[in-house]
Amino acid sequence: MSIYATLWKLRFPKEGDYLAGCDWIEVTAQTVPPHIGSPTPGCGYEKGDSYAEFLPPPVKTDAEGFAAVNRAVVFVTEHSIKGTARNPQEYVSPLLVLTGKEYADVTFEKLHGRICDALRGNRSRVIAEVFQPDGTHRVVREPRR
Repeated sequence: MSIYATLWKLRFPKEGDYLAGCDWIEVTAQTVPPHIGSPTPGCGYEKGDSYAEFLPPPVKTDAEGFAAVNRAVVFVTEHSIKGTARNPQEYVSPLLVLTGKEYADVTFEKLHGRICDALRGNRSRVIAEVFQPDGTHRVVREPRR
């Protein structure tokens, strides 16, 4: 059984910036409910949190395992592999991992930017795409800092 529940799936430019003719990739937001690893007695983790090595800290819940926020939200693509030698529930290379509180507080604009930054990797952000009369185009990126 998985500790994750899918919140949503959205398509993003595969390399983090929209360009004419760019490829797209599906990003999935996987939530980890608040009861997973919860220190609250009765939630089933009295012997310890087996997910502490790869997830943000657990959240305190009520007796039924509910809390105002989830434990975490993990953003993955179809290339993210779930299952490591350490734990079969761990994603090998998630794009981004937020606490439930961070996810609840972030604006869509900031979340979109963080996901695009993760997809972009070490490439600079695209600031312009110039189309020439001869049909060619060039991409202008932010200067490296």
